[in-house]
Amino acid sequence: METSELLKKVRKIEIKSRGLSNHVFSGEYHSAFKGRGMTFSEVREYLPGDDVRSIDWNVTARFNNPFIKVFEEEREMTVVLLVDVSASGEFGTKNQLKQELITELCAVLSFSSIQNNDKIGVIFFTDKVEKFIPPAKGKTHVLRIIRDLIEFKPIHKKTDISTALKYLTNVIKKKSVAFVISDFMDANFKDALKIANKKHDIVALRIYDRREKELPDVGLIRMRDAETGELRWIDTSDKNTRLHFAASALKQETYIKDTFNKSGVDAANIITSESYIQPLMNLFKRRAF
Repeated sequence: METSELLKKVRKIEIKSRGLSNHVFSGEYHSAFKGRGMTFSEVREYLPGDDVRSIDWNVTARFNNPFIKVFEEEREMTVVLLVDVSASGEFGTKNQLKQELITELCAVLSFSSIQNNDKIGVIFFTDKVEKFIPPAKGKTHVLRIIRDLIEFKPIHKKTDISTALKYLTNVIKKKSVAFVISDFMDANFKDALKIANKKHDIVALRIYDRREKELPDVGLIRMRDAETGELRWIDTSDKNTRLHFAASALKQETYIKDTFNKSGVDAANIITSESYIQPLMNLFKRRAF
């Protein structure tokens, strides 16, 4: 990509994502992660108006009088984006490709983080960790992230979420908020997700296209698996073929949902053909309570 063209794309994404982070997500983002970067300070007696969720029940039972835990907010929080750059992201049947949507989401989260004086880092992954940008602050750092999201070319094509999660736990020592942004077209990452969520605050953003759930009846078509390169002719006019495709997609979706629930991970589903604003805002609001 020509430098001038790249700069135009970076600028376009910067204008859109900064606007969203400033005017739409600012309050929700702050409240969604408020308290995630807190350290325990002391215990004191409960006063009218205190949050009952802060009551220390062990101390309360010992003294037969309500006491609450007092926390001090850490000066900064570390945010890490685990970005799936595997070949399955090069798919989209309406509005944009999954990878383009992922880039926008990352930009919005990046600007939201620096607006709250947080550090932001990125792990690009396929079935390998392709690149790591250590957490840092500032607009220049965020623009570098956006530039890399636009022009980065991974070496590998497949997906291994477990590898990325293990890398996160090994490299980021301090507790962080980590967004895993992927279509989650993978299996057997449940254990790695559970372990990572014990050390960090994991949030899953699942990106998908509607055509990954059902096939249209358009006759005989040639399809290629982006990650394996396998080519296959599919007769979409065959009802059983369409039903089998939908059943496989539902099985994968059930596995993903079950994995998130059992791992205690907050998640949002984001579709390529629709705005991501409401799903993100709903996610932030859920986490604020």
